[in-house]
Amino acid sequence: MARVLIADDETAMRELVARALALDGHVTVTAADGAEALDLLAGAADPFDLLLTDIKMPVMDGIALALMAARDFPRLVILLMTGFADQRERAHNLKALIHDVVTKPFSVADIRAAAAAALAARKP
Repeated sequence: MARVLIADDETAMRELVARALALDGHVTVTAADGAEALDLLAGAADPFDLLLTDIKMPVMDGIALALMAARDFPRLVILLMTGFADQRERAHNLKALIHDVVTKPFSVADIRAAAAAALAARKP
């Protein structure tokens, strides 16, 4: 199964997404902000397959994280999450770098389906 990095500043959201993706057998690692996620990406002994990040976070937001992750890890599939329409608009210009934007709130089934679709679209 896939290695998934989940970045969200809300503990409950990180835990929900991690538990949901673990149901499909994925190995999940969590980060509280973009800077921590970038450190985890860079220091990983085994590469991550999917980055699932909130857009609005302190320290480094999900857009900045996505830009750096896409540059440094071109095979990494990136999914963004947001509950804010203005943040979704910001992500619109990243279509070439990200797979999709998942709108919060979402169900466990929704996030599992979004992750499965993103992983299915991985570059070989």
